[in-house]
Amino acid sequence: MDRTFLYRHRDLLECLHTAGSRAASTSPGAGPAVTITSLQADLANANARATRLSVRVRQLEGHLSRHLGDQAWRESDFGGSGDTTELQAAITRLEQHNVELARALEEHQAELEAARAANRDLTRALNQRS
Repeated sequence: MDRTFLYRHRDLLECLHTAGSRAASTSPGAGPAVTITSLQADLANANARATRLSVRVRQLEGHLSRHLGDQAWRESDFGGSGDTTELQAAITRLEQHNVELARALEEHQAELEAARAANRDLTRALNQRS
């Protein structure tokens, strides 16, 4: 049966709501009565538990992914500790060489600027004689 059938027949819908709001126990000692409120509370609790479990699954998937990635990195021989140490040493040497080259360039630029200034002064002195 389709839901729209119930909404088209308001009298059946009202009967359904009335029956749902009443206690559904068959005998007095059969247990707690089931009501819409209790069912809604159960649903809310189930939704909250599903949310908590979903978060936990994402955490575990992330942990597993990192673990498998680390394992694959080690097994691929790309992550060997010797390679990394050698590369770090080479980077340090190249950075130091870069600093030395920058310092030498600054010195040469200062010498060039001094030579240009001396050349301007000599050209000015020669032009004043003429």
